[in-house]
Parts: sequence; structure tokens; C-alpha cells
Amino acid sequence: MRTVTTPVTTPIGDTGQRPLLLLDGASLWFRAYHALPDSITAPDGRPVNAVRGFTDMVASLITRHRPLRLVVCLDLDWRPAFRVAAVPSYKAHRVAVGSDGTVEEVPDTLTPQVPMILEVLAAAGIATGGAAGFEADDVLGTLAARETTDPVVVVSGDRDLLQVVTDEPVPVRVLYAGRGLAKAELFGPAEVAARYAVPADRAGAAYAELALLRGDPSDGLPGVKGVGEKIASSLLLQYGSLEALRAAAVDPDSGMAKGMRAKLDAAAGYLDAALPVVQVARDAPVTLSRADALPDRPADAEALAALVDTLGIGRSVTALTTALAAVAG
Repeated sequence: MRTVTTPVTTPIGDTGQRPLLLLDGASLWFRAYHALPDSITAPDGRPVNAVRGFTDMVASLITRHRPLRLVVCLDLDWRPAFRVAAVPSYKAHRVAVGSDGTVEEVPDTLTPQVPMILEVLAAAGIATGGAAGFEADDVLGTLAARETTDPVVVVSGDRDLLQVVTDEPVPVRVLYAGRGLAKAELFGPAEVAARYAVPADRAGAAYAELALLRGDPSDGLPGVKGVGEKIASSLLLQYGSLEALRAAAVDPDSGMAKGMRAKLDAAAGYLDAALPVVQVARDAPVTLSRADALPDRPADAEALAALVDTLGIGRSVTALTTALAAVAG
């Protein structure tokens, strides 16, 4: 497959409009946590490496993309019931059972930092968004699908979000930060089609179908046995879509090889159940903590100053407030 590396400065469409920036909160603060040692602590000794790193990330993204609007999207349910009902193995390997029930395995010193991050965002006046019973991916997908005015940049370390790229009705691009923000790559439909060898005219939807066919061990999705990424992409390029591929598998005149027919037939139940699991929702009941307009100054300067003193994050907060003021100007 041909590899394309796209600079993060790739223009978003030809309109010159400033984008709506949608951040995958948990994905980014998890990466911030692992990028900085947890020996970085507040005056009272609590680790604040994720708080500092995430705040620095937000400041950097604001400076780089100059958004007029920004939402940090949250996981209100990281393993939604509708996905588990369809595919019981969905994220099952990430589960730990504690005294309070079933929870996702998260580093002990990261979990207490999440409320601190949310306090910083609230004091700064940056909107968060979530949907009961849905993952952050669904919040990102819904907000991107709803947008009809401004170009959209989705920032995440999760490749699943590549399925939201589109040119219509507004350009939606994904800044993929799987290797960290410094090495992030900007993907639109052309870049997704080139990197993953899927049909260019429906690159986002085809990427979701590719993921379904090949499977995703990180999400507990088995895929079609004997169909890896290269075979999946060749099938999608040949037939154009999963629907057409499955129709060919049951059409005796299609010319599909007998072995491939057998593989798809054996996986029919999985394919039926798992497609809604792989696809991000575009209609989740998203609610925002506040309007998504990016402020030019903190919403609660007193609360933010108190967090600076309590958490010892003055340098990061200064970077954030400076970015807000600069973008507004």
C-alpha cells in the first residue's frame, strides 16, 4: 500500500474559515499522561502530569488551528450496552472488576486527574460534550455530522475516527495523534483512501467497513477469519462497498472465489451484528456544558487562579490563556 504522510498544516477546504475543533478528551489526556512522568506533582504531592500535558495540548491546538469554536468530547459510557449486546467481546479485555462493579482499566494516578482537567476546562470557559449511553467517538461523530457552517477538525489518537472524514456539507478532517501531537497527521478522504487503499468516493464509510472486515483486537472485534487488512481493502476496491461485497458472496454468477464465499458466509452473523458497533453514531443525544464559542478570556478567572495555586500548573494555564487571547485577536 502506498503511504502518505500529510503535514498538520494542510488547509481545511478552500473557504479560509476557522474551524470547529472537536477533541477526543480521554484519548488525549491518556496520551498526555504517558508523555510526562507522574513525578510531576501539585504542591500537595498529587500527580498532575496529565493535567499539565492535556492543558498544554489544548493550548497548542488552539494556537495551531485558530478555531472559533471548540468542544472537548467525553466518554459518558466507554462500553455502551448496545455495542456489548451486539458483540459481547467488545472491549471485554479492558475490563477489570472492582468493588464498585465493572470499570475500564486506567492507571491509578490518571483517574484522579480527570476531574482536575474538567475543572480547568470549566474555569477557562471551554465547552465539554457528552451523551448518556455513548462513547466519545459517538459525540465526535454526531457533532461533526451536525455541522453545516464551519469546517471541522477532529483530534484523536483513535483510528476509528477516520470514518468521519468527508468533504460535504463541510470539510471534516481528522488530526490523528496516535503517535503524539508532535507527529500528528491530518487526514481527509484523499489521505484515508491513499493510506488504507479504500474507495476514494466513500473513504470514511469504507474505512469503517475495512475495520469491520479485518477486525480490531484493541476493541475485541474478531473480524472475518482469514481476511486481513490487505484482503479487506482489495475486496472493497473491487466491489465498492460492504453491501455490494456481501451481495456478490451470495450471487452464484458473481465470480467470487469459493473460499471467499465460505469465509463471508461463516462470518455473516458477525457482520450483521458488528457493523453498528464499528460505525460511530451520528445521532447521539449530545449535550454541551456551555456554548461552544471559544472565549477570549477565562470564564472564571478566580477559579482558574485557585486551580493554578492548588495544582501548580501556572505555566500550562498561562499558555492556554495566552492562546485564547491570541486567537480572539
